[in-house]
Amino acid sequence: VPGVTSLKMPEPGKKTVSAFSKKPRSAEVAAGSSAIFEAETERPGVKVRWQRGGSDISTSDKYSLAAEGRRHTLTVQDAGPADQGSYAVIAGSSKVKFDLKVIEAVFDGPAKTEKDPGTGAEAPGALAPATELEGSSPSPKGSSSEAPDGPAPGSPGAPDDPIGLFVTRPQDGEVTAGGNITFSARVAGASLLKPPVVKWFKGKWVDLSSKVGQYLQLRDSYDRTSKVYLFELHITDAQITFAGGYRCEVSTKDKFDSCNFNLTVHEAIGPGDLDLRSAFRRTSLAGGGRRISDSHEDAGTLDFSSLLKKRQVSPRHRGKEEAQVSPHHRGKGEAQVSPPPPWKRRGTGQGICGRGNLLCVVDGAPSPAASASLLTFQKKLQPAYQVSKGHKIRLVVELADPDAEVKWLKNGQEIQMSGRQYIFESVGNKRTLTISQCSLADDAAYQCVVGGEKCTSELFVKGGPGTLTRRQTEKEKQTDGREGGAVKNGRAGRDPRPPTSPQLMTRAGWGRRLQGGGWPWPEVCSPSHSLTHLLSIAVACAGPEFTEIDEVQPLPSVYGPSVWGTRAVWPTGPPKPPLPCRVHKLTIDDVTPADEADYSFVPEGFACNLSAKLHFMEVKIDFVPRQEPPKIHLDCPGRKPDTIVVVAGNKLRLDVPISGDPAPTVIWQKAITQGNKVPAGPALDAPEDEGDSEEWVFDKKLLCDTEGRVHVETTKDRSIFIVEGAEKEDEGVYTVTVKNPVGEDQVNLTVKVIDVPDAPAAPKISNVGEDSCTVQWEPPAYDGGQPILGYILERKKKKSFRWMRLNFDLLRELTLEAQRMIEGVVYEMRVYAVNAIGMSRPSPASQPFMPIGPPSEPTHLAVEDVSDTTVSLKWRPPERVGAGGLDGYSVEYCQEGCSEWVAALQGLIERTSLLVKDLPTGARMLFRVRAHNVAGPGAPVTTKEPVTVQEILQRPWLHLPRHLRQTIQRKVGEPVNLLIPFQGKPRPQITWTREGQLLAGEEVSIRNSPTDTILFIRAARRTHSGTYQVTVRIENMEDKATLVLQIVDKPSPPQDIRVIEAWGFNVALEWKPPQDDGNTELWGYTVQKADKKTMEWFTVLEHYRHTHCVVPELVIGNGYYFRVFSHNAVGPSDTAATTKEPVFIPKPGITYELPRYKALEFSEAPRFTRPLVNRSVIAGYNAVLCCAVRGSPKPKISWFKNGLDLGKNARFRMFCKEGVLTLEIRKPCPFDRGIYACRATNLEGEAQCECLLEVRVPQ
Repeated sequence: VPGVTSLKMPEPGKKTVSAFSKKPRSAEVAAGSSAIFEAETERPGVKVRWQRGGSDISTSDKYSLAAEGRRHTLTVQDAGPADQGSYAVIAGSSKVKFDLKVIEAVFDGPAKTEKDPGTGAEAPGALAPATELEGSSPSPKGSSSEAPDGPAPGSPGAPDDPIGLFVTRPQDGEVTAGGNITFSARVAGASLLKPPVVKWFKGKWVDLSSKVGQYLQLRDSYDRTSKVYLFELHITDAQITFAGGYRCEVSTKDKFDSCNFNLTVHEAIGPGDLDLRSAFRRTSLAGGGRRISDSHEDAGTLDFSSLLKKRQVSPRHRGKEEAQVSPHHRGKGEAQVSPPPPWKRRGTGQGICGRGNLLCVVDGAPSPAASASLLTFQKKLQPAYQVSKGHKIRLVVELADPDAEVKWLKNGQEIQMSGRQYIFESVGNKRTLTISQCSLADDAAYQCVVGGEKCTSELFVKGGPGTLTRRQTEKEKQTDGREGGAVKNGRAGRDPRPPTSPQLMTRAGWGRRLQGGGWPWPEVCSPSHSLTHLLSIAVACAGPEFTEIDEVQPLPSVYGPSVWGTRAVWPTGPPKPPLPCRVHKLTIDDVTPADEADYSFVPEGFACNLSAKLHFMEVKIDFVPRQEPPKIHLDCPGRKPDTIVVVAGNKLRLDVPISGDPAPTVIWQKAITQGNKVPAGPALDAPEDEGDSEEWVFDKKLLCDTEGRVHVETTKDRSIFIVEGAEKEDEGVYTVTVKNPVGEDQVNLTVKVIDVPDAPAAPKISNVGEDSCTVQWEPPAYDGGQPILGYILERKKKKSFRWMRLNFDLLRELTLEAQRMIEGVVYEMRVYAVNAIGMSRPSPASQPFMPIGPPSEPTHLAVEDVSDTTVSLKWRPPERVGAGGLDGYSVEYCQEGCSEWVAALQGLIERTSLLVKDLPTGARMLFRVRAHNVAGPGAPVTTKEPVTVQEILQRPWLHLPRHLRQTIQRKVGEPVNLLIPFQGKPRPQITWTREGQLLAGEEVSIRNSPTDTILFIRAARRTHSGTYQVTVRIENMEDKATLVLQIVDKPSPPQDIRVIEAWGFNVALEWKPPQDDGNTELWGYTVQKADKKTMEWFTVLEHYRHTHCVVPELVIGNGYYFRVFSHNAVGPSDTAATTKEPVFIPKPGITYELPRYKALEFSEAPRFTRPLVNRSVIAGYNAVLCCAVRGSPKPKISWFKNGLDLGKNARFRMFCKEGVLTLEIRKPCPFDRGIYACRATNLEGEAQCECLLEVRVPQ
């Protein structure tokens, strides 16, 4: 898995650059081996630190650090379980994390790595390089390459990435053409306020959100438990063109992160693309090495000796092979089936069936429908199953279509559902056939049929003991008869120990064959393909291992040794407890001439044995080495360089077939000349390596790696030059040279990388109008190697993040008039360049601009005044100002009959009036006014008629306002400001007088203007009161106006207050009016009293206009003081007139006599003094019915509705207070409509009144 580098973007427009050009990858190595991690920096001389668990690593016996130029290496020696964990490499501000996983070494085949002769690929048993274990092989189904689900954030297994956003990043994937694959990315959302924004790209800038459809889907989900967002890229029916580099970007408000991953699409291999027999051609030996000859001289000779090599099984795996069914599953009564290894499944699909260390080749090849069945079955039946008699077993398949109908066949006959024997289950896309209490009758071939596709398996039922039917021959032994019996296998009378590996059996014609190995045989053998013939071929080849096969019927637990001569032969190694089995095998490792003898198999408890004889043959092969000059097999006979075009970001793969004997050395070179790129010839100083190392020159630098972005993979018959994620720098002429001692060959290949264009420069904005503007831009500096097809223009509001496309058809020109914009809104523009590859990155945004239109013309332009040299103009603001506001006005004039307008004032004015000066007397002038803003001047408004510059005599006239025509009152201390407009031409003379005297002094000021005069007093006093007169005069014409000014103040207190008389509870007071009334009318007096004890004043009379009064309701025995305030329009007097001495209310000695009253009769019958009144109320609002009644004694009141008593109804409340009767109806409804009656009853009689209540429903 590639290392993870988290990126953080403090600024949206700034992208963080990693210090590493090549990052170390996570590795998985076997225990005891060394792990090597490599990193390459962008520039040499950068200090690099290696860490483990946050601590720096230094050179020691365990760790080896190396640095060469930009390349830095960390080597972990003798890796063990204690060394696995998380590591990191730091350069500058960049930190890359990677993991080391140590596994135990497991060898399930030959120790050395062998390569497939046909393809050069490593055999299944070979270990992949440590750094490429994950993501280096396609998925078995070719349907998914996503990484396993990572742990939730915060869990112990969660990645410690404090600045990144990814919890799990998308990993590299491989898929077969036509398959499906899903890439997933997980983002931690615990600290995010809003969901993150995730974008998927192919190559550099191809946004996949616009490609969503039949072959591409984007999915996202959120897990509230772990607070993790899951984003998935799902590719359906993958095509070869889908291969290349991809990128996933995730961004939030203040963070950004991205990661790259690759997709490899493999071509689907048809039935005719694989030559099975080429894998078994006999090879020649030279110097102890093995090679495959390209000639066809020995194509007809097959060699199966490589399949007869001994199979080394570790003790750990041997324990697993000793029993097919674990004790745990046996207790439950179910069979445990071990799946076959991948190489055996692959061989079965191509018509090869392996039985242990033998290979059975059949003539039939898989039909084209076999590949179609992969689309029907996601998981097929195993080739064979084994179960004990009386137990049950389940046959399970997984379908691609959950709704498909399934039929189960037994020996070609459809199985009908039965209550106990066969049980059919369907859960999702899984279909299960359960066979309960298996018997020997269930030992058969089973098929699962879906439409026209089917998968086949065979079920073996282990029954009771069996007996031998006939003795073995030297090559073959068969048994027949009853079930049961014990068997011994021996050599020359010597007993071997029981075998330790599980034994399985399969059908082959009429008999049963048992084979020792551990993997079940598929149903491919028939009587026409006898295994005995293949066994004879294997024995004739005299391989390093020999296996005897006994044919027996099902047996019980059989124990016994093999006999060689007169002694028993036991297997080497520690003894193991014997296990029940029915197949016995004797294996002799490293056969020598001394092993040639007679072997016998003796079963315990039976008076019989089986014998066989081993013959040893020696084969001598003479090897004659051949030499063949190297040759490159390309379609360029004239050696003219071919041009290979690749899209940037995609994977470039130059597959060059080669031949030569001995294997030639391949050298790749890239020639670069300054200014122009020309094909380069072979390097004169290129070293000639006789070994198998690959060398190439890239950018004049010799590289010897077989991994990285640019690397070479060389096999025996071809050399592959690979560039992961092609870039523009990869363009050039590549020279491939093959050399061996016989000769050399060379071919030039021209590579051209095409890409999307560079981003154009920022567009320029001009001719900004009310809702439009003109946008201009320049072509990009680099067109990506393809002609520019057109441009796409986008705009957005400055405060928004959403760009809106302005054109859906490509623009051929370099200018566009953008319209339909909103006036007053600030916009930005950007442009994309488009070529045949795709769309470029967006250009930088243009300078912000605002569509603004000029204002409309001013209104109500009028001539206010005209003199001999001046004209006074006034106007009102325009009706439409616009978003640009109003900067001011410009005033121009011209003489009648002339077209040249002269500015009356330089610059703009903000007010709506202007006095135009220095005009020629008697001239006829036209005037116009324009409104201006940032968009320029608006339409002008012009005077309707020419204006003659000549003063006109006008009689003086005063416009006295209405409020000044009556008495003007002001309080003392308040300012006085009297404005009086007037007319008259020429300017009249103004005179102010008071009581016939001219106004003079500093307290009164007069201000005159051409149109009005103002009398101003800053602080009024009582002396300013009086009659004022203003006069306007022009020569012998004048006009006058009179104003009355009254300055008022608070009055003085009343005079001479005294007590005239006191009697009972009353006191009579008298006083005189105040000496000063405040220059205004008195409004009255306020009389107050105070108890002598508390001296708290209480108002007795207010706004009292007389000068005498009587104060009643005084308390006997108390003394009282009295005071009086005077009031006018200004307010009460500041002080009051108060009595000097208190007035005491005496306590007279009075004897109270009870009054005598005449006995009267007060009894009276009830009588309504105010009856009920008809009412109309609104539904939902409380209603009240009122009436008044009198009577003695107090009458009893009852209320009725339509004759029904309302006394017990909770919706009605009844009140009676001092003869006023009230009935309250709570929230009446239309059903409360009716006649209500109130009845009063006492001993003297009764009375009743009624009313009609209407209830209205609001509309």
